[in-house]
Amino acid sequence: MIDYLIGVDGGGTGTRVRLARISPHGVVELAQGASGPSGLGLGIARAWASVQDAVAQAFAAAGIEQPSLDRIAIGLGLAGVHNRQWAQAFVDADPGYAALRLETDAFSTLLGAHGGRPGAIVAIGTGSVGEVLQPDGTRREVGGWGFPAGDEASGGWIGLAAINHIEQVLDGRRPGSAFADAVIDACGGNRAAIQVWLGQATQTTYATLAPLVLQHADDPAARAILVKAGEEAAAIARALDPDERLPVALCGGLGSALRDWLPPALAARARAPEGDSARGALRMIELHVAA
Repeated sequence: MIDYLIGVDGGGTGTRVRLARISPHGVVELAQGASGPSGLGLGIARAWASVQDAVAQAFAAAGIEQPSLDRIAIGLGLAGVHNRQWAQAFVDADPGYAALRLETDAFSTLLGAHGGRPGAIVAIGTGSVGEVLQPDGTRREVGGWGFPAGDEASGGWIGLAAINHIEQVLDGRRPGSAFADAVIDACGGNRAAIQVWLGQATQTTYATLAPLVLQHADDPAARAILVKAGEEAAAIARALDPDERLPVALCGGLGSALRDWLPPALAARARAPEGDSARGALRMIELHVAA
């Protein structure tokens, strides 16, 4: 018998879960938990470890001893599910949940943002992706190709642009600035240290530089990166809903931070999401269990 539902939002920076109990009166949300990254590109074992840690934290926050997994159903919206080999490997490593539904983090974000109703989202965090749910129930995704080839406007993309800028500054191809100094210091302080940093950097590592770009938004180079990020977000939104008929929500850890950098037309339409990706994943597994 399934007594508890878990909704998971997992990406390259962290994992967030929502815990709910199935009661005679419906589904009652109890608590939340959080842990490290669970994007599939970082490894299947690492993803499951983060998910399990966040689940344990949610039960602890609710003051409930965690039951056996065969009493829990879990819905997951994870980064990296587009890679079907990774997705299958993740499902194959299921530690024993009573029911499991795995979808992209874009879909769980979409469900959370509009309460399951038609609409579009542009989700900007460590990565980026857009998805739309049409009134007839069809779905379409834009972006989400992964870093470094895609994920425009994302934290990883912004960080990569910042690194490219300081490479040119250190070479003498562009003038130095307080912004460049801050990024250089964050990556080791000199050419040799930065090259070591680059050799070890993941998308998540690049994304740690995005706050520096936002903090130095008055610098011409940082401002140019942010303006371009806003344009890329707008391009995703236009591709999702060319006629601009549907509500669009700006989601993800960097969504609100980039609102000021959106072109005016999108800034006027964009709304805050009703709920987050973990809530969307919770709704997803609720529907799956009820089907």
